[in-house]
Amino acid sequence: MDLSAVLQFWVVAALLALTPGADWAYAIAAGLRARSVVPSVLGMVCGYVLVVGVVALGVGTVVTRYPAVLTVLTVTGAAYLVYLGARTLRSTVGRVGVSERPLGDRPLAQFLRGAGVSAINPKGLLLLLALLPQFTSATGWPSSVQLLVLGGLHVLDVAVVYSVVAVLARRVLSARPRAGAVVTKVAGVVMVVLGLALLIEKVWA
Repeated sequence: MDLSAVLQFWVVAALLALTPGADWAYAIAAGLRARSVVPSVLGMVCGYVLVVGVVALGVGTVVTRYPAVLTVLTVTGAAYLVYLGARTLRSTVGRVGVSERPLGDRPLAQFLRGAGVSAINPKGLLLLLALLPQFTSATGWPSSVQLLVLGGLHVLDVAVVYSVVAVLARRVLSARPRAGAVVTKVAGVVMVVLGLALLIEKVWA
């Protein structure tokens, strides 16, 4: 697996984790309403571990049997990345909101809700399904192993970003609502650039 591809994926995954969405809203809710952010964040992390495992094992098996699938997924994923970035740039980003639904008094309830937020988030599933195969190599480790490694990096990004968001929610995001907007716009630009670069590289290869 190419180290440069791993670093590129890590940058993209970090930007995606930094983009406000349903996971951010729940992390903020945990930061503002729960005694400890650990159960909620741990739940979201475990949800992504489940999604990564399903995507890695399923996609890895298909790519091993049908190498052409990797090309299709790469082009599709790159195009989707450009679309997502362009949509992010066109969107009007307002104040990052917090869900009004209660978190639950028990840590287990907070954990399960966090896992549900990540595991059933269609945006997260589509992104991983479209993004992970683009950064794998036809040589070296088996595709499923490469996907698990890359997915593990994404899970690490999620754990760090959501922990920071939850801890600093009241101090940073509540007091400075423009911070989330700036992060979103920067992420949109980078996603468009990387998506176009992947498309050009695949077409010219």
